[in-house]
Amino acid sequence: MTTFSLRVAAPGGDEPLSASPTRLYNLGSATVDSTAAEAHQREVADVGVRIAFDVPAPRIYPMAVGSVTTDDVVGVHSGHTSGEAEVVLLVSGGELYVGVGSDHTDRELERLSILWSKQYSPSVLGGRVWRWADVEPVWDRLVLESTVDDELYQSSPASVFLPPPEILEVLGERVTELPESYLVFCGTYTSIDNRIRHGERWTAALRDPGTGARLDLSYRVVDLLAEIEPGFRVPLRPKER
Repeated sequence: MTTFSLRVAAPGGDEPLSASPTRLYNLGSATVDSTAAEAHQREVADVGVRIAFDVPAPRIYPMAVGSVTTDDVVGVHSGHTSGEAEVVLLVSGGELYVGVGSDHTDRELERLSILWSKQYSPSVLGGRVWRWADVEPVWDRLVLESTVDDELYQSSPASVFLPPPEILEVLGERVTELPESYLVFCGTYTSIDNRIRHGERWTAALRDPGTGARLDLSYRVVDLLAEIEPGFRVPLRPKER
């Protein structure tokens, strides 16, 4: 069982939260307006990713929680990976929390299977969350952003995505039996220049411009294969004999 030691932002100071979710549901195209997801669908199509459009949106990718990390260093196996800023929901102890995450993705593997790439690649979770009850009144003004190597990569209102209660309704309708505690990565929005980028240093933030309150995460990726001397690196796709 994976247990996360998180902090809940509260007026009197952060409060500790220990959560042991047993499933991660990674969503695709979870926007209020279905056309709002088209720009991101085009940019991943540009790098060879095929989406199962015959499955109703939002598409649900069930994942083992072992693919989630709060570490600030993430190991990958190529230079063709990239982050995606996402609103994250945590259901734990009968309460709903809102956080921020990055659905880091290996774009080469994603061309073969979105599901497999999401299970392999780490979903990075920020260490602080808000109670949904505290941010529900200001949901429409929250902003979701990300950077890559210190340059702005994504920026959108959180309200382009389905509100958290609606997402939980969708899961309740489409998942056979929801566990008592689970995580939801709620999907991403297109980059500001409609182009998938790769890089080493990634950040994501969910912020309230009205008060300055914010949830942040930052991490860097390390290409593990680069640590092996040339000539001794096992290829990602061995040649057929």
